[in-house]
Amino acid sequence: MAAVAGVATVVGFAPFGVAHLPILTLSLLFALWNGASSPRAAAETGFAFGLGLFGAGVSWVYIALETFGGMPTAIAIIATAAMVAYLALWPAIAGYVAVRFTQERSVARIVAATALWTLCEWLRGFLFTGMPWLSVGYAELPGSLLAGYAPVGGVFLVSLTVAVIAAMIALIYDAVVLGQRQRTVAAIAVCVALYLGGGALSRFEWTRPDGEPLAVSLLQGNVLQEVKFDPDFRERTFDIYARLVDQSRGRLIVLPESAYPMFSDEVPDRVLLHLVRTAGARGGDLLLGLFTAEAPLPGSEEPRYFNTVVTLGSGELQLYRKRHLVPFGEMIPGKAVLGWLIRSVLAIPLADQTPGAATQPPLSVAGTRVAVNICYEDAFGSELIEGARSARILVNVTNDAWYGHSIAAWQHNQISAMRALELGRPMLRATNTGITSAISPDGRVIAFLPWFTPGVLEVTVQGRTGATPYQKAGDWLALGLALILAGVSFWQARKHAR
Repeated sequence: MAAVAGVATVVGFAPFGVAHLPILTLSLLFALWNGASSPRAAAETGFAFGLGLFGAGVSWVYIALETFGGMPTAIAIIATAAMVAYLALWPAIAGYVAVRFTQERSVARIVAATALWTLCEWLRGFLFTGMPWLSVGYAELPGSLLAGYAPVGGVFLVSLTVAVIAAMIALIYDAVVLGQRQRTVAAIAVCVALYLGGGALSRFEWTRPDGEPLAVSLLQGNVLQEVKFDPDFRERTFDIYARLVDQSRGRLIVLPESAYPMFSDEVPDRVLLHLVRTAGARGGDLLLGLFTAEAPLPGSEEPRYFNTVVTLGSGELQLYRKRHLVPFGEMIPGKAVLGWLIRSVLAIPLADQTPGAATQPPLSVAGTRVAVNICYEDAFGSELIEGARSARILVNVTNDAWYGHSIAAWQHNQISAMRALELGRPMLRATNTGITSAISPDGRVIAFLPWFTPGVLEVTVQGRTGATPYQKAGDWLALGLALILAGVSFWQARKHAR
């Protein structure tokens, strides 16, 4: 039952978007934990839920490993299963701890479950470089009243409210069965208060317009992953983007991550000159994704490679280098010990990159300031705060072609929308095969291109200034509330145990 509930939870996220389904599936999980006879039983239930959730929700990583990474099928299956099992440990840990320190069928256990679920979501997104995909708060976009908590405390505060409402539903079920009318009324009141609070917060305009609206062209080249890194396809890639640049009308032109899948010194001068002249003629700039290299550090013989966005056009040359690299795809964990083994089974180009600086200033382009993030960097909200403070617009460039026609690209677009809402800035996404989109500061997708088709998305975007509460406090508000709930629950459970 728990595994089926985990699978069903995925339907709450994009592209399906049944926003309140995770509330119901979590309420079932919490009810099962509340009746668990032992911590081990609760851990097994949480693990089964996690296997369903992550097995159905992120197993698309197999496509990158086997189809495009050249990993043997059996090893790719094992690697994907291992990742899913690791992610499933976090719900297992939450269940184990909740049951270990509270009494069966108690309010304390249910409340502890909400806090531990949220804390484990945060830990999952932080430890070992982090994998915050499918935090339940994302399912509340777009349009749910609970999304109003995002600018205040980020996605983890939304997750906490989702978990609390799920816990109240589980309590209501128990209270009705036991005929506890007062507890039923109290649980319903908590749910109503949380929805009303989210609705009230949604009406706040945390940031304000700044400067003139900017015409932006977002390019989607649709260069298939099978040929993207093929040297024989380079001229075709140049032609594809030259044509799209010529078709574009924006003062700011944005190309996807690694639009030119090569080092900057490998791009012909004629290609770069065309981009510079086109953007410069409009009094604007172009953002181009490619790779850059630098000499080895003292004591090393290995050159440093960076996943980079460079600016070309009327302004001076600037660059942003990706700081949060994808394990195994862009960096090799434990390279000194495991590097030879990973390289023997995985053939992803440029899989040993160097991270950019932790703090990088926004790029000054086309009369505004833009905070760039590359690929899944936008899954880490707290890491985007610093750049967003002095930026007017957020830009994400990515290449989700690694995951084929799976649901990964739609999930990623939903994650980007959460960042726009948290930070009170428009988010512009230029992707190789989709989802290229423009997202408003309230987290709504206002325009997007069809999936797996080349094209130019023309949008006019209004930059914004000011700070949301999330920009000031980051994840600490959500974590603090979760820790308080956990502490009160454990204290109450210990008090009743005496």
